[in-house]
Amino acid sequence: MTTAILSALPEEQGGLVQTLEQREQFQYAGRVFWRGRLHGQTVVLGLSGIGKVAAATTAVVLFERLGAQRIVFTGVAGGMGEGVQVGDVVIATQFLQHDMDASPIFPRWEVPGYGCTQFACDPELSTLLFAAAHAYLTNTQADIPRSSGVARTHLARVHQGLIVSGDRFVSTLAESIALRTTLAAAGHQALAVEMEGAAVA
Repeated sequence: MTTAILSALPEEQGGLVQTLEQREQFQYAGRVFWRGRLHGQTVVLGLSGIGKVAAATTAVVLFERLGAQRIVFTGVAGGMGEGVQVGDVVIATQFLQHDMDASPIFPRWEVPGYGCTQFACDPELSTLLFAAAHAYLTNTQADIPRSSGVARTHLARVHQGLIVSGDRFVSTLAESIALRTTLAAAGHQALAVEMEGAAVA
């Protein structure tokens, strides 16, 4: 099974390219990809660029042209949920496009042609990602000696739930609170906000 690991920006991809074994770089449809082996698994790494359109088109290429059977989207997000703090990891179980509004023809946030507002993630894959992130944080934080001088004001945690995406950068506390309040009033308890995940889902 080929797993694709997709990020919007090189900084979000981190050092994954350097850890690939038997890696080869190639371009397709204006995007840069790397194929290789990671921890014994066949993977394709991709950079989509910023925003929902870029993410959706890159996801289609990964599935239709590059043989990916599943996609893990990874990157930076803004914490919105109660208790979500800087340094925490949020694993999506569902995605919603917070800037989708085709009302009054369709209910707010419903994506025309799909009949739903939230897109579910693969539950098995979400469970695996949650377990891996939890194990990593547990091991990493246990390895920081108390005498190292590293501030330990917050131990990073893993959360699981709804992530919302939009083509607008949510950059202020006021914007974040307004968005969270509006979504919560409709029963959508968002943990984090970013710009691509819902389009990939």
